Amino acid sequence: MKNNTSIVYNIFLVIGDFIALVLAFGAAYFIRSHFYTVAVAHPIHASTYIGVFLSLLPFWIIIFALIGLYNQYIYEKRFQELGLLLVGSFLGLLFVVFWNFLSLNPIFPAKLVPIYGFILSFILLVVFRNFIRYVRTKLYSRGIGINKVLLIGNTEMTRELVESLGDYKTTGYKIVGVVGGKEQLPKLDHISFFSDFDEVISHGKLVFSAIIQTELYANDQRNHEILEYAQTHHVAYRFVPGNSELFVGNIDVELFRNSVPVIAIHQTALIGWGRILKRLFDLFFGIILLIITSPLIVLVFIAEIFSGGNVFFRQERLTRFNTPFRVFKFRTLKKSSNNMSPEEAFAKMGKPELIKVYRDNGDQVANDPRVSKLGKLLRRTSLDELPQLFNVIKGDISLVGPRPLVPSELSLYEKRHAILSVKSGLTGLAQVSGRRSINFEERRTLDLYYVQNWTFWLDLVILAKTVRVILNGS
Repeated sequence: MKNNTSIVYNIFLVIGDFIALVLAFGAAYFIRSHFYTVAVAHPIHASTYIGVFLSLLPFWIIIFALIGLYNQYIYEKRFQELGLLLVGSFLGLLFVVFWNFLSLNPIFPAKLVPIYGFILSFILLVVFRNFIRYVRTKLYSRGIGINKVLLIGNTEMTRELVESLGDYKTTGYKIVGVVGGKEQLPKLDHISFFSDFDEVISHGKLVFSAIIQTELYANDQRNHEILEYAQTHHVAYRFVPGNSELFVGNIDVELFRNSVPVIAIHQTALIGWGRILKRLFDLFFGIILLIITSPLIVLVFIAEIFSGGNVFFRQERLTRFNTPFRVFKFRTLKKSSNNMSPEEAFAKMGKPELIKVYRDNGDQVANDPRVSKLGKLLRRTSLDELPQLFNVIKGDISLVGPRPLVPSELSLYEKRHAILSVKSGLTGLAQVSGRRSINFEERRTLDLYYVQNWTFWLDLVILAKTVRVILNGS
């Protein structure tokens, strides 16, 4: 009952990467040899060049494998795959250049060949991988390569899995059976329901290549039978804990007192060397961004002076471990609404009905009457956030993190203590995932996800998407 879909997909990825690299460095040789009038430094026949390069390509593919480009988790993470392809292409090029240095005979006819090869290889690798992904999706739509899944358990997670994997022509996972209650589950024609696992075995006709168990039974023998069946019949087995919050963030499996295996769960993945690396990154790039944006800061500062009122908006916020700090932003509110709570400002304007709209909509309201004309421009371009770079350099906040919490609103935040286990951020996952187009609860959920699943790579992705959001004005 084994499903070899992932293996076949991996094989095609390896073949595609191999072809892309051969075409890229073949094209680099051709461009340098035929489109330049200057003679090459080391004349090498094309067959010799390709022969040597083909002998080195397996090592390049091994580099790709070592950095995780053939791991299943990377299949749907396109942005992360893009970054790993860039890193892998660079490491592969370093290997080839190093081999060229050690070789008695030069591999490349000219210095520009490896440069052209690196650029073309990255482009072709992205093109080939997207094409393979497109073909896989088309095969899914025809029912080819589908993973057939049996769900075991009567929990909320069972319902979530049925809903998220409902469109098997897109996901590649088709739930063919559920062991447990069916009252709370959506009705799908391709799902068979069973009261217990023994009924599945006695049924005999249900074909599946994976088992996902969403709850452990009180009877350990029943759990053992399910796991033993999966191992005996070479069926993939996964267990989803009922209390999934226990298994997010940083998890270590260790021996307690050198004999008892335990799972240590940290509140956030941002611990140890990660915190040190993040602080050094914030300090270095915070200073660089401050230098680059200093002309804009001066221009906005002058514009604020001429518009009247205070230049800066100052407010006490909370960051890691409930530590209070004063956040600095350029003022975006009218002089008459400055230093007032939203309730006070709307009441003063004679528009108390906007208070409920503002709070229900996640602390935002369309065409906010409190915002000045200059403030609208600053908010649209995110220029009002620039003074927070001083907070970043000082160490109050990080470049990337959850939104800083207001002390008076602390009771409104569910799981606020988890969010306050890391430094707040100038930008974050919520800002690049919809900003004001997503509601209050969704933004808090994204903040919590960031805290529990932090990686340095995730910070880089969020920063890159922040630049895109600002440039698009979205």
